[in-house]
Amino acid sequence: MKFKKFGWSILFRAIFAFVSLFFLSYSILHQIYWLTTLLVPIIAFQFYDYYKFQKKAQDEIKQFVEAIHYRDFSRYFDVKQAPIELQPFRTGFNQINSTFKLISKEKETQYLYLKTILEFIDTGILSYDIESGDILWMNEAIKKMLQIPYLKSINSLEKRNSNLFEQIINLEPGSNIVTSIQKDKNDVKILLTATSFYTENKKFKLISFQNINEAIEVTESNAWKKLLSVMTHEIMNSVAPISSLAETLKKRLNELAPSFVNKTESLNDIETGMNTIQKRSEGLLKFTESYRNLSKINKANISKVFVIELLEHVQQLLQPSIDKKNIVLEVIIKDPLLSINVDPVLIEQVLINLILNSIDAIKDSTNPKITIDVESTLQNKITIKVIDNGIGIDEDVLDKIFVPFFSTKKSGSGIGLNLCKQIMMLHKGSIHVESVPKSGSVFSLQFNQKN
Repeated sequence: MKFKKFGWSILFRAIFAFVSLFFLSYSILHQIYWLTTLLVPIIAFQFYDYYKFQKKAQDEIKQFVEAIHYRDFSRYFDVKQAPIELQPFRTGFNQINSTFKLISKEKETQYLYLKTILEFIDTGILSYDIESGDILWMNEAIKKMLQIPYLKSINSLEKRNSNLFEQIINLEPGSNIVTSIQKDKNDVKILLTATSFYTENKKFKLISFQNINEAIEVTESNAWKKLLSVMTHEIMNSVAPISSLAETLKKRLNELAPSFVNKTESLNDIETGMNTIQKRSEGLLKFTESYRNLSKINKANISKVFVIELLEHVQQLLQPSIDKKNIVLEVIIKDPLLSINVDPVLIEQVLINLILNSIDAIKDSTNPKITIDVESTLQNKITIKVIDNGIGIDEDVLDKIFVPFFSTKKSGSGIGLNLCKQIMMLHKGSIHVESVPKSGSVFSLQFNQKN
């Protein structure tokens, strides 16, 4: 309705100006000076009124454009107090402002929703301008993964990790690659996936960083379990009859011994051979049975226990061996009320294995010492460290010590540390090692506790 009034107002002004100009021309042509004198100020007023109207309209449009430019959608143009000719402008401006405000609110809601989701997930997300290298956005997961609080440009990553920087730059959109990064002094497998998008005539690359370390470990563990299950089954099926047959032949030989008068030496050789076959068969069966135990650990009976009670129980079990070898055992725990959700039997087994390994590693040390250090963080992570000042582990075998069958000891079975790893994986935790030859080793058990 207001726009119709505004239209009629413009039409009336135009007709009135046309009529005034017509009579002015008529008065000049016919020399009617009194009419000319009357019409000149009227026409001048019309031009002034039109100019004033245009000026007000321009000012209104200017204010509206400024509001749009600075995204000030909260601004309201008073319609009732405006001149009637400007009321349609202000009504339209308010409607446009309301529409922009609604669109802006929807976009902001969507952005906050998406940002919250991306901050919540464990996958690291990083996007940057391909041409300038400027970082557009990175979530908290990538900051924790790369252990950097802020990154202004992707080129800054080159100084921190040149290998990762090259892989990101050379990764084509739609492709992926598996790489390793150092996190808390441990190698972590990361799947890098790239994609690209355009906005504001700029091309951006988006990289996702997915931690696949746990998935690889689970797959690897399951593969070892299946292999061990098949191997132990076949070995035991083959060796058990040999052991039984050797024992039967040995008994039969003893029964027939009196009938052999002049062949005592030959009988002794045969008996010795039978004993060797039996003992080696029994040893192989025992060895195979120990590996079969690896595939039996598939369930943890979780309960809440105090860490200090857990450590005290382990200490009581191993104290005689520690005292006998004059080893200093130090337990450091700042919070005596610190609790943890674990299977106490399995975790005790892990701690016992680690401490026994440390005892073996420090047997030749001048001042043998083992330290158990318990740490807790605000991120609900609890870490139990077993530290010794023993011979350490050579760097070339450091990444193999958790592999089944592998052992640096002459009498080792190669299942102890792998068993520890299996138990930690059941607890959704991890086990890591740091070692310096001739200086000692640190085995860290990390548990992720939920409130």
